[in-house]
Amino acid sequence: MGAIMGRKLGMTQIFDPEGGQVERVTAIEAGPCWVTGIRRAERDGYDAVQLGFGETRKKSLTKGQLGHLSKADAPPLRRLAEFRGEPGELKVGAQVKVADVFEAGQKVKISGVSKGKGFQGTIKRHNFSRGPVSHGSHNVRAPGSIGASATPSRVFKGVRGPGQMGNERVTQPGLHVVDVRADTNLLLVRGSVPGPKGSIVEIRTEV
Repeated sequence: MGAIMGRKLGMTQIFDPEGGQVERVTAIEAGPCWVTGIRRAERDGYDAVQLGFGETRKKSLTKGQLGHLSKADAPPLRRLAEFRGEPGELKVGAQVKVADVFEAGQKVKISGVSKGKGFQGTIKRHNFSRGPVSHGSHNVRAPGSIGASATPSRVFKGVRGPGQMGNERVTQPGLHVVDVRADTNLLLVRGSVPGPKGSIVEIRTEV
C-alpha cells in the first residue's frame, strides 16, 4: 500500500488541458518523507513503515527523538506516523517522494484532524430540529428531554447532546488524485480533505 504524509496548503482550481473544464482541487505539499523505521511481522508482529515529515528545530525535540532520527540520517522532523503494509524494498534512511507513490487518476483516502469548532449545541453538532417559537414556548434551541423518570432513572450512555465539536481524527475515503507535480512535491486532490490549512495529513492508496 502506497502512503505519504503532507501539509494541506488550501484550495485552488486548474484547467483540464484536453476538455478545458475547471477542476476544483486541494493542494497538498506531499513529502518528501524519510523512512525512520521498518516493522516486520516476524520481529514486531506486523508489517509497517514509519515515515517522518515536517522539518523543525532541534530544540523542539527530545534527545530520544533526535537519537531515533539520527539512525535514519534524517533531519529533525515534526511528525512520525506508521503505515501498515508490506515495506517492500524500502530501507531505513530512504526518502519517499510523491511521484514515487501516486499518479493521476488514483483514488486515495486522507486522514487528518478536523477543524475544531468549540463547544456547540445539539442543533449545530447533531443536526437536531429546533422547538416551537410561538405561544410562549421557551424550547427554541434546547435539546429537550433526554431520559425517563422512574425507569431507568438515568440517562443512557451515548445520548447525543451539546459538547466539543470537531478537533478529532477523520479519515475521508474516495478522493481523486487530479495531478502529481514532482518538481514542487504537490499533490492535487479533488474532494474534501480534513483539517485546516497548514495541518499535516496522511495520504494512503485505497487498495
